This record gives sequence, C-alpha cells and structure tokens, in this order.
Amino acid sequence: MFQKILIANRGEIACRVIKTARRMGIGTVAIYSEADRHSLHVQQADEAICIGPPPSAQSYLVIDKIVDACRQTGADAVHPGYGFLSENATFAKRLAAEEIAFIGPPTGAIEAMGDKITSKQLAIEAGVNTIPGFTGALENAEHAVAVAREVGYPVMLKATAGGGGKGMRVVYNDDECRNGFARASSEARSSFGDDRVFLEKYIEQPRHIEIQILADRHGHVLYLHERECSLQRRHQKVIEEAPSPAIDNLVRLEMGRQAVALARAVNYESAGTVEFIADQERNFYFLEMNTRLQVEHPVTEFVTGLDLVEWMSRVAAGQPLAFTQADVEMRGSSIEARIYAEDPFRNFLPSIGRIVRYQPPDESDSVRVDSGVYEGGEVSMYYDPLMAKLITFGATREGAIAHMRDALNEFYIRGVTHNISFLAALLDHSRFREGHLSTNLIAEEYPNGFHPSDIVHDAPALLIAVASSIHRRYMDRAAQISGQLAGYERIVHDDWVVIMHGVRHAVHVVPVAAGHEVTYGSEKYVVLSDWQFGQPLFRGTVNGNSVCLQVERRNLIYRIEHWGAQVDLRVLTARAAELLDCMPEKQPADTSKMILSPMPGIVTSLAVTAGHKVNAGQELAVIEAMKMENVLRAERDATVAKVLVSIGDTLAVDQTIMEFE
Repeated sequence: MFQKILIANRGEIACRVIKTARRMGIGTVAIYSEADRHSLHVQQADEAICIGPPPSAQSYLVIDKIVDACRQTGADAVHPGYGFLSENATFAKRLAAEEIAFIGPPTGAIEAMGDKITSKQLAIEAGVNTIPGFTGALENAEHAVAVAREVGYPVMLKATAGGGGKGMRVVYNDDECRNGFARASSEARSSFGDDRVFLEKYIEQPRHIEIQILADRHGHVLYLHERECSLQRRHQKVIEEAPSPAIDNLVRLEMGRQAVALARAVNYESAGTVEFIADQERNFYFLEMNTRLQVEHPVTEFVTGLDLVEWMSRVAAGQPLAFTQADVEMRGSSIEARIYAEDPFRNFLPSIGRIVRYQPPDESDSVRVDSGVYEGGEVSMYYDPLMAKLITFGATREGAIAHMRDALNEFYIRGVTHNISFLAALLDHSRFREGHLSTNLIAEEYPNGFHPSDIVHDAPALLIAVASSIHRRYMDRAAQISGQLAGYERIVHDDWVVIMHGVRHAVHVVPVAAGHEVTYGSEKYVVLSDWQFGQPLFRGTVNGNSVCLQVERRNLIYRIEHWGAQVDLRVLTARAAELLDCMPEKQPADTSKMILSPMPGIVTSLAVTAGHKVNAGQELAVIEAMKMENVLRAERDATVAKVLVSIGDTLAVDQTIMEFE
C-alpha cells in the first residue's frame, strides 16, 4: 500500500480522500492555490504545498506544478478526485513516467471514454444501447443545423471533452442550434481546452441513471448497482439517490451487464461510472462513461457498505477485489443533496464571501456530511460553488427522505446565500415523493425560476406556536430587570398577536414546566425545549413531536426557517399590532433604467456601446462566474446611455454595468 498520497484537488472531495487515507494509515499531501491558502483540505492534510495563483489554469490544472509537488513531498501516488485533471490522460501518463501511481484507470481507458465520439463508437461495438445521432465532430454552426434537421429536433449539442453540464445545450430550432453551437464550443474551449462539439437526439422526459463499476487489474469487473440522478438544473445534478425508484431487477441486471461489457472493452481498472439515459418505458441508452470518482458516490457507499476511495487505492496498488458480484448487496435507500453557495431566488446566481456561521447536522448511521468549508472560511469566485454534500440513509426511500428533511432543518449557514430552501422544496414535491422523475422536472415545475411563494409550509401553526414560546421567554427575561419601581413592576401578559404574512393570529401563552402551552384557535400546543437565548437552532418537542427550527431574532421580528420555508413573524400586544398599521414603508430604489450584475464575476464580452439602440432580448454582455458563461439580455427596447465597465473587469453583485436613456 502507498505511504503517501497527494490529492490533486480541493474542497470537499479533497477532504473526503483525506478521511479514508487517514483511516488506512496513509499520509496525505494537499495542494492549494493562493486563494485556498486557508481552506479546510489544507488544514486537514499532513502536508500542503502552494502551486500558484487562484485561476485553475495557473494552479490546479498545471501538471508540472503538481508533479513537482509530488517530488518535493515524496508522494508515491496521486488521487485526482473529480474535475480538474481527474480525466486527463496526459496527466496520468506524466505520473507514470515519474513512477508515481495514478489512483484511477489506465490512460487508454481515459482517452477512449474521455472523447464522447470515440466512447459512443466503442459502446456500439461492445453491444451497449446508444442514442441516435451524429457521432463525428461538427464543423461549424451551419453544419450543426444541417445535421440537426436530419436527426430531427429537439437535439442536444455536447462538448466532446465535456462534463458537468458545461458545453451542453438542448435546442429546438435552427436559431437555437446556431446560438447553442457557439455557446457550447466556447464553454468547451474555456473549460476543457477542446472546442469540438457533437450532436445527439434529445430523449423527451428522460431519466438519468448511472451504474457504478469497480474493476481491478486481475480481470475482475463488478457493478455496484445504480444511482438515479434525474433531478438536475441546467444539466447540473442537484439531488441523487440509490437505488432508482424506477428500475426493477431485470433492467438493473441488463444495465449492469452492459456497463461491465463496456468496462471490459477498454480494459478498465478502478472506480468508474457508466451513465445511461432512460425513457419513461425503461428503455435505456448509453450517455457517457466517467473514468473517475463521481460527486454522488456516497449514496452507493451507503447502500453497499463499500468505501470507493479505499478500493480505488487498493486497486491502484495492485490488490485484487476481495469480493465478487454475488457479494455486492443493496440495502435500504440513500439520498444526496448538494449544498451550493447560490441564491435560488435570484436564478441560482453564485454567492461568494465569508461564511460567518457554519453548523452542519450531526453525523450518524443515517446522516453523513462531506464538507469542504468551515465557519470563518470563504467561498471563492474562482471555483465551483459546492460547499458540502448532505447524504442520508434509511431502510426505505421514505425513511431516507425523512432523514434528509430533518437534516436540512439542522444545516445552519450564514454569510453566504445557499440553496437549502430549494432542496427542501424538491424533497417535498409530489413528483419526487412519488418517484416520477425526469431531467426536465425542475424546468417544468419552476418554469419562471424558484420563488419564495413556491415554498408552502404545511404546518403554520407550528411556526406560530414556537415563535410565541420564544417571545414569551424574552418577555419574561426582560421583566426580571433590576431597579424597577415598587408597585410599577413590568407585568408580562398571556395574550399576544402573532403577525405572519400580514395576517394576525391571536394566541394565549402560559408557562409550563420546561416550556409553554400555546393556545391558538381551538388547539393547544405544548412547546418544550431547553433552548437558550441566542442559539440558532430551536430543538424541542411540540405536542410530543420532535422539531428543529432555525431561529433568529431581528429587533421585533423572529425569522424562522423550517422545511425550506423562511418566515418572518412579529409577536406583539394587541395595541402594538394596531399601531404597526400606521408605520410607513420604505420604497426600493428605481433600477429600471440600469442593468446590474446579477452575480460576482468577470466581464468577458460587451456587445453594445453608448448610443446603441437595443431591442428586448438582445445580448448586452457576458459575465463568467464559477466556470459558467451567463448572458445578460435587454428586458425592453432602449438606448444605451453609458457603459460603466470594460472587458476583463471583476464585478460585484448588483454592480451597475450599463445605464439606459
């Protein structure tokens, strides 16, 4: 076994590899850019080496610097994680030349599967079901249109060297095809250094299902069952689970057989994933093969009991697999939710900055947290906004969902905006609960984006009861102030008015042992908790049922977050509630004649100048943030009065880019 592993990655996956390496008694080396100097993976590793400036192209993607770091530290193996150089055959070859083990597959498999055109041809030869389409590289936009017409719209444009949704566009007509080709090739060039694009027929209402495989150099190739990854937004996975609620044993067996056949065709070793797209009748077609560890690997680890990072390391060290296909069990159900630093209410724009508070849920046999950040750390604009992965396990799918909803309630993050409210809404959506999934679900259910009104808390009385109990605690404490004039001591009344969403709710609150009894309408709610003032999580019981809510007191407002809903409540006397109606409201500033940067990022393109007349929908600028290009378009016909930025400028969120007459 290796003595020391260098992790050629950052964030949560670097921390994940360190965790297994430490358990196996293997030393670890972290590499980091100047932006990651204080990152969690740097703190957790035994050694750490800076390899360059923040941009990935000058640090995490520079092979010479990583090889030099191996030499300096004496690392005898490299784990690439996912992303960056994980599927770069040149990197693997360079390590082999330096006699450093690559914890991954052979370079031949990486090259064959890294090119989506070649991989599809190999899949056909191996007897794997494939999607109809054009398997060559498209020459230009007009060639793409011609092929799309022949295949028939809708079609999907894909970067040959793509992954993670980058360089991918679904198009429905000629104009979209031309624009999609330009964007897909541009993203592919900037992300992978390869602008080749190919085309496939787009499967309507598809499900994304993948088979995890594991192979050694002794001829053993196994499949570790499937994962359902259909919940995606802009081709980026959001929630994954194992097993799939749509797959029966016969389909699972055939998917596994085809995945193993493809792996054998390229002499595969290590962990890998064969991705399929399936229609609603369970017909499935080869999508691609990822020759690396997947982001969603923990759900497979939960249901099989195997540590994939450990077995990748053992295989790379020449050890055979210690189990057979018959030994691979599938127990229970597991779900993973990706915690991103992004604002779901502003079209999921990335959020950067310092993490002021970070308190993940406690880990247990049913809850796991793979995190790459910590309280006081920062989310950088240079890298993927993934902060952590929350994984839960249950004996049934319903049990795994219940554990996930509870764990999301306990995940407390402040300082950067996050997507927990969106994840909670998805988990409670009827289509998700019933298992009626497709990669279009999010686009279909939230066609105009995700808004606070999309979150409906199904137990408002719970929020009212908890807010009333907390307020009574504050009032009882205030009444104990010293120096009160005899005969005029402060008296705390039992009757209050809770204002939620502008609606008044009368409550009666009286103390009981370890809490309060709240009468609301005709119901009584006994709220018991050992919660202390200032604690962000209110844990306790309401009528004997365990609850956990996030609570902040902001002057006269109690902000409560639960099941993804964020609700502001005021608890006032009846007279104070009347006077509140007389208070004026401050109107927001008028920004109708401006275009503001919706995210922190870099200006990569400006399509107009001052005096330019623009039409609604016309492209104005392109902002690149976290490796994705975001096109800003005019909302109405107007004339540009001023352009306040230049190409290459770094923008803050809400910074003015242009003004209109």
